[in-house]
Amino acid sequence: MAISKMAKVMIVSHRTQASQLLEALQRDGICQILNAEQAMVSKDWPDLAAAAERPKETEELLNRLAKSIAFLKNYAEVPGGLASILSPRTVIDEQVYNQAVSDKSIIEIIDRCRQCEATIEKLEAERESIIGVLEWLEPWASLQTPVEELGQLQQATCLAGLLGARQFEQAERDLSELGAAIQQVGQANNKYACLIVCLNVNMVDVQKLLRSVDFEQVSFEPMTGTVAELIKQNKEKLNEAENQLKAETDKAAALSKNLLKLEILYDHYSNLLSRDRTKAVAPATEQTVILEGWVRQKDYSRLEKIVSRFKASSLSRMELAEDEEIPVEIENRSFIRPFEVVTRLYGMPQHFEVDPTAFLAPFFALFFALCLTDAGYGLVIIALMIFFIKKMQGDKKLMWMLGICSAVTVVAGALTGGWFGDAVQQFVPVLKPLRAKMIWFDPLEKPMYFFYLSLALGYFQILIGLTIAFVHNLKRKEYTAAICDQLTWLVMLNSIVVFAAGKAGVVPTEVGRFAGYLALIPAGTIMLFSRREGSWGGRLGMGFYNLFSAIFYMGDVLSYLRLMALGMVTAGLAMAINVIAKITLDIPYGVGVVIAIVVLIGGHSFNIAINALGAFVHTLRLQYVEFFPKFLVGGGTLFEPLSKQYKHIYIKK
Repeated sequence: MAISKMAKVMIVSHRTQASQLLEALQRDGICQILNAEQAMVSKDWPDLAAAAERPKETEELLNRLAKSIAFLKNYAEVPGGLASILSPRTVIDEQVYNQAVSDKSIIEIIDRCRQCEATIEKLEAERESIIGVLEWLEPWASLQTPVEELGQLQQATCLAGLLGARQFEQAERDLSELGAAIQQVGQANNKYACLIVCLNVNMVDVQKLLRSVDFEQVSFEPMTGTVAELIKQNKEKLNEAENQLKAETDKAAALSKNLLKLEILYDHYSNLLSRDRTKAVAPATEQTVILEGWVRQKDYSRLEKIVSRFKASSLSRMELAEDEEIPVEIENRSFIRPFEVVTRLYGMPQHFEVDPTAFLAPFFALFFALCLTDAGYGLVIIALMIFFIKKMQGDKKLMWMLGICSAVTVVAGALTGGWFGDAVQQFVPVLKPLRAKMIWFDPLEKPMYFFYLSLALGYFQILIGLTIAFVHNLKRKEYTAAICDQLTWLVMLNSIVVFAAGKAGVVPTEVGRFAGYLALIPAGTIMLFSRREGSWGGRLGMGFYNLFSAIFYMGDVLSYLRLMALGMVTAGLAMAINVIAKITLDIPYGVGVVIAIVVLIGGHSFNIAINALGAFVHTLRLQYVEFFPKFLVGGGTLFEPLSKQYKHIYIKK
């Protein structure tokens, strides 16, 4: 429940050992390496150059591997459905990995994939072209005259083309007046394939007429023979192209058996490229490579052991430069760690701040539960999360967090009587006594209980935020900030609440009056010392503004009423679903039972999905907008150690 303490380190390695050292560091994944621009050693010795040139060969190989993998996936038998989404990476052991990496023949497969892909693309283009020619020739299939003879008339001209069906009759009449003839040969959609013959002397007038009716002239050059013969020839070409295409796709399917090996190789060279790039941008001399970076203090001894295995390498600690940006990593216990999802979405705290994860975790779980307030829904989400955790690869923090929140939802739902809405009262009345024993209050019968509970929880979380900031400033020995920026607000806000309670008769009037007078002390302190720089005029002006911002705290507290609103909406929609299902039970012949089941399953599934999403989003908002600003600035740089990353495979330990 804290921010990890970091140590600045420098590793100096001889060029002959630098690559092997980086591989060892990447395998353990505990050290972040800085490039030449970030490293302080480059600023102290500007003459240091980068260690190596850009690894272009590895980049090119990775690019070829990526193209080959994308090509073969079209022909490989890969599992589909939900399993492929949850577990997209192939699970292998280290022996399979090492065999694939050491197999030099795999590189040849890349060239074969490239050749096969190019051939398939060529054949597909050829096939599409032939199909286009056949479609173009189809309307002229009944033309028995060889196409090359259409342009061999001496005193007349023969034009072939397409004419709209609506314009055909009018064009026929107009052409006859010019001494020309038109003959329909076939039809393509809403157009006629036509032959038009006219004397050469009338050619200019005929062309002018044809343009007015949108005549599309067709040329058969350089084709020869009848259209029927041309169609036959092109069908033979199409059959040959499809046979060749099938042979190439079969070849691609055979090559796809090597897909896993290519994926292993891709991940292997991706990690190699990461090391090479790290080495390439690190500051260096003629004989050494200087790796400056960060390691968590608890991992420093592990780093020493790694470096000690390389005789031409040494490790030393570095003093921090003034205002140097320290990367941030957060550490929490196992039951708190899932809630790091919320912190990381917001952005890392700065290295001198406090990790908010442990403080937000109970509030997040409770607020999520109050937004749903249904034990049945909580049980359904728990079952889903168990399934996802078992089947899913990679980081499962989100699933664990939702599972914990759903467990709290079951408790909150039982205390508020929500079991799939009012399903117990509607369909299982025998369980009503058990429900009554567990219930604390029904939000629909006593909404004001929910109203006051939401406000109280909001007010309490805001006080917790101010208290965190107060204690943190005390630990950093920033006593003035602790007193003027947090303690004053803690005293004043609580004094105002007690004063209001006195007016309402909840506490004795004398206590309320005393609290009212007490609130004047922190109010004056805020007015005078909340701004501690600049002239007194500016300080007083800003102090007045800060004092006026007390009204913003009221807005923050009122924001927590969304807990009640979402909880009531969830319960109300669940009740409506149950009412509709119960009405359908009156339909005879068993049809009503089937419809009722469909309504219950579909309706409650929709209600769970939409309101679980709303509960997550609005609970997230309460943390980010109302809670975090009380003690957290954020903007820290994430600690990103050099480590092995896998896109396609998952190596089983």
